[in-house]
Amino acid sequence: MNLLIKSAKIIDRQSPFHLKTQDVLIENGKITEISSTIKNTNNIKEIELENLHISAGWFDTSVSFGEPGFEERENLANGLSVAAKSGFTAVAVNPNTYPVIDNKSAVEFLINKAKGNIVNLYPIANLTQQANGQEIAELFDMSNSGAIAFSDYNKSISNANLMKIALLYAQNFDGLVMSFPQNNSLSNNGVANEGAMSTKLGLKGIPTLAEELQIARDLFLLEYTGGKLHIPTISTEKSVKLIAEAKKKGLNITCSVSAHHLFLTDSELHEFDTIYKVKPPLRENKDVNALKKGIANGTIDMITSDHNPIDIENKKVEFENAKNGTIGMESFFGAINKVLPLEKAIDCITNSPRMRFNIENPTIAKGEMANITLFNPDAEYKFSKENIFSTSKNSAFIGKQLKGKVYGIFANNKFVIN
Repeated sequence: MNLLIKSAKIIDRQSPFHLKTQDVLIENGKITEISSTIKNTNNIKEIELENLHISAGWFDTSVSFGEPGFEERENLANGLSVAAKSGFTAVAVNPNTYPVIDNKSAVEFLINKAKGNIVNLYPIANLTQQANGQEIAELFDMSNSGAIAFSDYNKSISNANLMKIALLYAQNFDGLVMSFPQNNSLSNNGVANEGAMSTKLGLKGIPTLAEELQIARDLFLLEYTGGKLHIPTISTEKSVKLIAEAKKKGLNITCSVSAHHLFLTDSELHEFDTIYKVKPPLRENKDVNALKKGIANGTIDMITSDHNPIDIENKKVEFENAKNGTIGMESFFGAINKVLPLEKAIDCITNSPRMRFNIENPTIAKGEMANITLFNPDAEYKFSKENIFSTSKNSAFIGKQLKGKVYGIFANNKFVIN
């Protein structure tokens, strides 16, 4: 496909045109020219939009689509369509399906189902068989089939010896182990952050210690074993400090944070609205501020939507009985762009996550295959149900003022515009 993008400010620190406003010519899916002005001599389709910015295509490292098993929440086809409309050219898909993704056939099913899509899908396979935390799954076989990391999504590994063995074994093929940060004996079936708000509402609390103790354990294990460890969706001030200290020691550790943990606090729970029931739970202002500082100083490597569609039957119930999760792709850019500097936000959804997950890192330069997100970082709006493309509507951002509009993406020689 051919496309001429006119007067676009390039946000890509890997590109020689970083922070410059340029025309970009794409022919047969490849960037063939970048210049201040390009004449359209071949009647190529032109894109010229208000305050147009472009960057390398965004990569979301934690999305859930339901298929197979929970298609009523979201199927792969619609999930990938939502990703494209939300600015993502690549997504890492969690294994919280039925059956779970704990063998190479399940990995290959996801990859084959997504073939030919404008958005690249990368499976995260289960770390343990049946996601039960008891026995390690077929990690090597699944890696060979295309799994980019191993995690029992939103389930922590209580058995320290199992985590030790996983870190040791994955080193044989440079595998990335992920460990959800929650000590189950301390969380004790809590449903909200343990603090003033949970006490006021009479909700069973999950202390920040539950997260921090699990992270401390995993960092000790990593120091002992070596290997590569990624901690997804951290949420507390002390977690940031623990990971910063581990990085100073030279440990091969990365972490992510979700957009909703950068934007929302547990004060949202005052009306017992289950759209704010997430895992980890929403924390306090001091934690949100620490997470933002962690992004600024490089302790936190990447930001994710942690997109998790939940059907209405599992949300329109009592708070204690509701399932955890919020959709987040549609609101993602508007949320993080509202609370973070633009260049830092873009780096946390382009270069940093791709490097960690060992995925080819695109850049906006002549001769490169075009993998581009188009957006306006200054557009302000109130997020509403009309902005939701997902099958499930459980968004924690409904009614929130956001900043930043996605225009579309170009990837895999295809173009989608909103």
